[in-house]
Amino acid sequence: MPKYCTIEKSDHIMTVTLNRPERLNALHPPANVELGEVFDDFAADDDLWVAIITGAGRGFSAGNDLRHQAEGGERLPMPKGFAGLTSRFDLQKPVIAAVNGVAMGGGFEIALACDLIIASDKALFALPEPKVGLAALAGGLNRLPRQIGVKRALGMILTGRHVSAEEGKALGFVNAVAPHDKLMAEARDWASQICQCAPLSIRASKDVVYRSLSTASLEESMRAAYDSVRVMVKSEDFIEGPKAFAEKRPPNWQGR
Repeated sequence: MPKYCTIEKSDHIMTVTLNRPERLNALHPPANVELGEVFDDFAADDDLWVAIITGAGRGFSAGNDLRHQAEGGERLPMPKGFAGLTSRFDLQKPVIAAVNGVAMGGGFEIALACDLIIASDKALFALPEPKVGLAALAGGLNRLPRQIGVKRALGMILTGRHVSAEEGKALGFVNAVAPHDKLMAEARDWASQICQCAPLSIRASKDVVYRSLSTASLEESMRAAYDSVRVMVKSEDFIEGPKAFAEKRPPNWQGR
């Protein structure tokens, strides 16, 4: 049983709730290692198609648990990064961040490492590391400029200022803002919409989007060979989709 998070699985969706509310879900190395294993299991489970990550209590995550570090707490290698996500680059299944409160520093970096961000109207985002002599080196300095542009990103990074959910949506890193008490319903609705699509098509689509962003030109990205696309084309679902459309019935996706 996980010690630092709770897990629910239903209807092809895994919901992970960070569970250190007494520290605003700030994460220490043991928690990050545990979450790395949780998302390893998610990646390997053919029955799970989408993940949602959120936080218990008032916050999504306050980031790195500096108190643990200052108190001389256990330090472990964290090859998959904060929450097992910020240094994970091979996960083709989509992950949704349901941000229920503060997402500061490493907490914001966790959200940026997800594919969609659904935010409570009480959510706050920031990369405040420069205010304590640090820098957002778990992906924040890399992902935020790619997602919203350099000038907008530097406007947050160089000031360390707090950004509301509504401003986050205007800037472009938040997909949707929901009333606080309806946040998880909104996140599950997005996950359910994804699950209505063919799982291998979703994984191929995510894979091509991210890999093409690092390709020098549009032409090269469109001519590149993607293993995820080959898997999709050879799958049973590749036949089932057009067949269900022709028969005017909902498709029965198998994920294979």
